Amino acid sequence: MPDASIPDASIPDASTPDASDDLLAVREGAVLTLTINRPERRNAMTWDVIAGLRRELAKAKIDSAVRVVVLAGAGDQAFCAGADLSGMVPKDPGGTSDEYFDHHLARGWLAQLFEEMWQLGKPTIARVQGWAMAGGFGLALACDMVIASDSARFGAPELNVGLWPYMVTVSLLRSMPPKKALELMLTSRVVGAEEADRIGFVTRVVPDADLDAAVADLAAVLASKPPGVTKLGRDSFYAVIDSAASEALPYLHAMLTVTSQTAEAREGITAFAEKRPPSWQVASDDGTA
Repeated sequence: MPDASIPDASIPDASTPDASDDLLAVREGAVLTLTINRPERRNAMTWDVIAGLRRELAKAKIDSAVRVVVLAGAGDQAFCAGADLSGMVPKDPGGTSDEYFDHHLARGWLAQLFEEMWQLGKPTIARVQGWAMAGGFGLALACDMVIASDSARFGAPELNVGLWPYMVTVSLLRSMPPKKALELMLTSRVVGAEEADRIGFVTRVVPDADLDAAVADLAAVLASKPPGVTKLGRDSFYAVIDSAASEALPYLHAMLTVTSQTAEAREGITAFAEKRPPSWQVASDDGTA
């Protein structure tokens, strides 16, 4: 039989508790903050943490009160040090084929988490302090924006333990030049916040003491935008990010027409003409009021 500690590879159903001591979910106004709460393990991810993130994102996706999601790590040492290898490998290296297959499926949770982040329809911000390594590096870069303290450190050290950052590759390739991503994966080199800023995969670097304020300021700006058109625009960005221009432009042309017919577009244009701030209503999934 498979090891009882290995989860079913599907996302847990609604009967599973929404949060645990290892993952904290707090909403303040329109901003939901999900905090990996394992500072003693540098916030390394377990099966339960990944499942919890997926559950909370699924709820946030359909909750109109949530307009922005922030991912964070507890304490001041790390955002996330990657996977907790001590709890995410088979206990018996020569285990049954079922154990091997169950682990293979469960490892796919991280890939599914990345996909669900990109399909969320709402802006995401990584609040990074200390270490963001391996899967934690990929998790940060799967967010739309990264606010890093000047103590932040990023790296993909999987090759040092005989592994490769396979799923993390996509987050890296979407955030920096391909050959730079390959260099970081081949060398396992750790990148400081200033270099990360030069490479371009962080949005802003701030002193440690200013990290929370910088994240809050950015979240407030994002939450102030029209939610329906934000969803349509963000969805279109991820729809074309890997496309050739000849495929992307016809799609984007059509989306401009769709967006121009929304109540938010009408309100925005009217408010501009009347020289007043627009009033955004909670929008439906198609961007209409």
